This record gives sequence, structure tokens and C-alpha cells, in this order.
Amino acid sequence: MYSLLETIHSPADLRLLPRAQLKALADELRAYVIDSVSKTGGHLSSNLGTVELTVALHYVFNTPDDRLVWDVGHQTYPHKILTGRRERMASLRQFGGLSGFPRRDESEYDTFGTAHSSTSISAALGMALAAEIKGENRNSVAIIGDGSMSAGMAFEALNNAGVHDHCKLLVVLNDNDMSISPPVGALNRHLAQLMSGRFYASARHVGKKMLQVAPPLMELAKRLESHAKGMVVPAALFESFGFNYIGPIDGHDLESLVPTLENIKHLMASGAGPQFLHVVTKKGQGYKLAEADPIAYHGPGKFDPSMGLQKSTTPAKPTFTQVFGRWLCDMAAHDPRLVGITPAMREGSGMVEFHQRFPTRYHDVGIAEQHAVTFAAGMACEGLKPVVAIYSTFLQRGYDQLIHDVALQNLPVVFALDRAGLVGADGATHAGAYDIPFLRCIPNMSIACPADENECRKLLSSAYEQNHPVAVRYPRGAGAGVPTEPGLASLPFGKGEIRREGSRIAILAFGTLLYPALQAAEKLGATVVNMRWAKPLDTALLLQIAARHEALVTVEEGAIMGGAGSAVGEALQAAGVATPLLQLGLEDAFIEHGDHAQLLALQGLDAAGIEAAIRARFGAQPEADLAPRLVHKLVA
Repeated sequence: MYSLLETIHSPADLRLLPRAQLKALADELRAYVIDSVSKTGGHLSSNLGTVELTVALHYVFNTPDDRLVWDVGHQTYPHKILTGRRERMASLRQFGGLSGFPRRDESEYDTFGTAHSSTSISAALGMALAAEIKGENRNSVAIIGDGSMSAGMAFEALNNAGVHDHCKLLVVLNDNDMSISPPVGALNRHLAQLMSGRFYASARHVGKKMLQVAPPLMELAKRLESHAKGMVVPAALFESFGFNYIGPIDGHDLESLVPTLENIKHLMASGAGPQFLHVVTKKGQGYKLAEADPIAYHGPGKFDPSMGLQKSTTPAKPTFTQVFGRWLCDMAAHDPRLVGITPAMREGSGMVEFHQRFPTRYHDVGIAEQHAVTFAAGMACEGLKPVVAIYSTFLQRGYDQLIHDVALQNLPVVFALDRAGLVGADGATHAGAYDIPFLRCIPNMSIACPADENECRKLLSSAYEQNHPVAVRYPRGAGAGVPTEPGLASLPFGKGEIRREGSRIAILAFGTLLYPALQAAEKLGATVVNMRWAKPLDTALLLQIAARHEALVTVEEGAIMGGAGSAVGEALQAAGVATPLLQLGLEDAFIEHGDHAQLLALQGLDAAGIEAAIRARFGAQPEADLAPRLVHKLVA
């Protein structure tokens, strides 16, 4: 089935093939991607859309000496397969296995680690200029999607690249959503190859030299060229940055891709400056089910390729994302001031229903997290109540705006931080490990840490009631399965509760680790406190607990350094309380990808790990103190 693909152990093998065999190789590569992802889960639609482009790039460019930088990187499975990792695809996104994104420590062909969007042009430009400084003859290629082009960072890089006239940089715009949508066909293929050819480039250069002596004619020629190209290609924007625009061409047509890339390579060698190639591809290409529903097949779990994705007949527990989405709709129906904002994560953040029901109050700003935060601030200034639905890891990208535009002005913006804590198979690039430390230090900010689904709904209401910025952090997937109560009831701001009365040791839990903490406490006879808020800390409850226990333990699914445990330590020190404190959380390291439960256990944050850490630090609890005394009393 993969007779041709199995002969490719590196791009050097690929470059030995006659061009006539590339289509057959691409067909095998696409089938292998489908087969692999169906067994492991992972990103599918985007990878099926880049098969021919990947083949063509490795065929034309001398990788790894020539640098390929893949934006985001969730479309690099074909790249991984062609660069010696075919047999490791069975370990994709599993603990100890292949990453779902490019990683420099995984392969020399992964020239830059990516997983967040819009970084590729900056990185590839840096590589191109570094080669120039070092006197090395190499090309740098950035492959970026049309969605990633919506971010300001991509345009900052284009703006910088355009002033380097002899830079050996190629930007490939992988337009897979037809967001820049001129027709693609034989005429455009011909024009693309013509405009990338040496004759066109030479004539253009000679014409410029001749017309420089007559500025009015030069300006007229520029206008005529721009108008002629603009009739069939969106050249003006990218050429205004100093790039030579080529395309659009069909990104699945190897008979067009390969010669066009070869022409571009010759242009780069001749010192023609930065080049921009626009290719149009289709998400899910070659797998009809994914073509029909590329969103559903964006990141599927395991499935049977012959059957496609099947709906489970067993009702699943609602995820935290779904809890947020339902709360958002209910609160919007109650308060016309509410507006929902997302940086291109409508599905991932649970805003589909909100978009359908409240289209004029829904704002997808594209992959532009910085803009999303300041945009929300502007709305808040005018009396609206913005709710920014954003992954914890992506809020990092809007940190200056969070401080300068929201917190400094003390504006009432709610940040719904999805994917807080570890995220499993997506790994370190997407883990929400740092939000408590980086939010806690900002004046006027508050941070809620719901323990379960019902608390999440109520704490979102609590956050919405405030007249200052509040973040509510919750993890990916489902929680303990606690049913959500209808209505928009809130919980007291900045207050925790005692969930289990014990003695000697008290465990202070922040977020969903309350439940493994309760399990550990059963074995230890310990008190358990559901703290609920990392900021403001319930200091009154903390000091009350410290006064009647020998030791305190904090538990959080976030970075220990600067986290909620640190907040407890600071509060104890400020009050002059010397109660011993053990802080449990994520270590000072980037946590690898893998099964979420497995990763928590490896961090010692499951019930057994919490119990073991407490016993190792404070010893065993006397048997007489092990009787469970559960309470559900809210501490005022």
C-alpha cells in the first residue's frame, strides 16, 4: 500500500524521484496520514491540506540546509513522515512519543519550534539574515496560513523583511479557507509560473533601470503593472511590503507547485529579494468526510477511516467549555450589555450557540489576542460588559494589553480562561500553567478557580458581577461531573469553604484538584479547604485554618513558582504565622505531551501523589484521627 512512501527515509530520497512519481507519493502520504491519525487522534484536516505542498517544498529545496518554518505547526504530519519519522507516527502526541508540533530537539528538519500562530515569518527572516551575516548560502521558507496572517506579528515581520532587498526569504501563504479568493485555474497557473520565471524578473529589472531616468514614466509603469496583476491576483498589499508576489496557484497541483517553486528558488539565488507565494489548498483534501466537515475533523480522536467520526450513544458529562458556553448565553439573555469576544476560537471556546443566538454581540477578531484584549477594554469604557473567551496559553500573548489597557484602567472585563492547567496531547506549548502567577501580580485583577462544573457556572456569575477585571480559569474537558444548577446565582467574592473537617494537616485546594485532595484526605484524616479564589485570597479563612492545624498543604494545577501556594505563603508571612507549608503544583519545567491523567500522576497531583507527598513531608496521621468528618459549610 505504501510501496513508494516506504522508500523515503529523508528528503534526500524524495529528491531522487522523477517528478512524474510525486503525485503517486502524495497519494500514499495522504493515505498514511489518515491511517495514522485514525489510530492516535490528532490534527487531520489541516494536514491533509498540506500534503502536496510539503512534497513540493522538500523536493525543490535542499532541506534541512534550507530552512522550513511551519507556522503553528499542526499541519506538519506529512513533513514529519517525509523526514525520517514515519515509523514513529504510532506514538504521535503520546507520552514519550512524537510531538504534534515541530520541535527542534526532535529533528534537524524542525528548524523552529512552533505551536502558536504567526511566528513563522519573523523566525524565517531571522534565519535568512543570520545566514547572510555568516556568509552561508541557504534559503529560508515560512509557511503560514491565511488565519495566521490576521495577526499583527505577521505584518510586523513582513514590514521588516521588505527593507532587506537581497534577503533569501520565501513566504508561502497557505490559503486554505479561500479568505483571499481569486479564481484558481489554468490561467492563474500560467501567470504564476510566468511571474516567477527569470525572463519576467529580468525584464522587470531592466525596465526599472531604463525608466528611472523618467520618473513620470516609471510611476505609470508601476501603476500599469500593479493594475494588470491586480486583476487576477491580490498583489498590491504584499508588494507594498517589498515582496515579489506570485500566485495564487493550486496548492494540490504538483505540476504547478514544483516548477513555480523552482523558479522562485532561482529568483532567490539571483538576489531578487523576498518572495511571496500564494497557494490555495483545501482542508481535508482527499478524504471526503473531512472535506465536508473540516472543523469536526480538525482535531479528532481515534476513529475508523471507513466510517468516520461516530456520535457516542452514551451521554457524556458536559465539559467546562460547554458549561461556559451555556452560561454565556444565559447571561447574555439576562443582560443586554454583555458582548462575547474570541480570538479565532469560536468552537474551541464554546461560543457557537452564542454566535447563533446573539450574532450582533459576538466578535471573532481573528488570531489577534493583543487586539482582542484592548478591543474589550474599549467596549468596557463605553459601558458594555465584555467577556473574552481565550485559552490560558493564548492570553500570554496579550499580556501588555492586559496590564496597560485593562487592569491599569480597572475595567470590568471577564476573562474566561479555558485550558487552564495541563492539556494532555497538545503538550507544553498549549498548557495553561502560568496564568495564576502572571495574573496574580497585576493590581486590580482577580482570579477564580472553580473546583467543578457547578462552581464554574457560579463563579462566572461572580466574576461578571464585579466592576473590575476578573479571570475564571478552568481546565480542558470534563470535571467531577457535578450537575450545574439553573439560573445565574453567584458565589461570594473572594471566599472559600471548608469541605472536610480533619485534624493536624489542612489541604488548601485551588480548582479541580479539590477532588483528588479529598480522596487523599480520607487516607490522612486531613482537613480540606476549597479556596475557590487565588486572588483575592480568603485570608480570614486561611488564618483560621492555620491557627488550628500543625501544617498546611496547597494544591494547584499550575506553576508552583508564583502560584496560589506562593500567595498562601506570602499571606502567612505577612500575618507573622510560621505554620509549615507544603506547596504542590507543576514543577519548574515544561511538561511534555501525553495523557492528562498520566501527566498529573507524574507530577504527583493525583490522589496517591498528594497523599505520598504529605506523608513524606509530615509523616503519617495517627489512626485515631482518620474518622471522616465531611462538611459543606460556606465560611462567611
